[in-house]
Amino acid sequence: MHFLSYRPGRPLSDFVENFWLCDGYASPHLRERIFPSGTFLLIFNLREGELRIYTARHPGRCTHLPGAVVAGPYSSYFVTDRAEEASVMAVQFKPGGAVAFLGLRADELLDTHASLQDIWGRAGLEIRERVSAERTPARQFQIMQGALLSRLVPRPELHPAVLSALNYFRRNPTRVGNVAREVGLSKRRFIDVFNFQVGVKPKLFVRIQRFQRVLRKVHLLPVVDWAQLALEQGYFDQSHLIRDFVVFSGLSPADYLRRLDGLRNAGTDPIEFNHFPLAG
Repeated sequence: MHFLSYRPGRPLSDFVENFWLCDGYASPHLRERIFPSGTFLLIFNLREGELRIYTARHPGRCTHLPGAVVAGPYSSYFVTDRAEEASVMAVQFKPGGAVAFLGLRADELLDTHASLQDIWGRAGLEIRERVSAERTPARQFQIMQGALLSRLVPRPELHPAVLSALNYFRRNPTRVGNVAREVGLSKRRFIDVFNFQVGVKPKLFVRIQRFQRVLRKVHLLPVVDWAQLALEQGYFDQSHLIRDFVVFSGLSPADYLRRLDGLRNAGTDPIEFNHFPLAG
């Protein structure tokens, strides 16, 4: 299995976190749970013509989509069918970055996957076909970069209040209450503008980012002290961390860690800390 990540240069780097390519992935697990990140993804299934998605709200209901989709920001996890995803390329946007390419309100795609063809027309599927036809990752990334540059709207920019808020949340990741006043907007106006460009409301965004930091820590720490981790990451207490962890992952922290240890012992680590293989 090959997993490659690529960071584009400017101007794409202002909006895109990275491209990644996973090829030759043969997992014994039937499905993979994707945890929320508060950002958008473009996902291209390079070998099969469709993607199958299950949500936390309707785990038994499968949504069939073409092989090129937009994944909006999710407020909980969603599940993909690994049997059909032996070769996948994705574009991971930065918070607020997707609106510069998609031509719609970010909050229209909350908790939603949509066909890229419905947004970009035939070009959405043509990008997948062109990338699939290439045999080297360098060329595949180059084609994806060119496709995004052609879709970048003229003079794209985040609302100054959203940009200031995102910078503030990076420095003060657990505080939301004073941000509207600091960026010079009413609370309601600030929430509307942030939701419009990022796709989730500020409080949910901060909760998701805190959960993401916990996941990263868990993957790095040899031993996890959940009470200490809760304190370090700004939770009220360990119970607060547990509640958010269950909401965003569908697993308790203890169950997650037990399953993660099992994956590592079996030599089947997740391809990314935000992806989690499950038997069903």
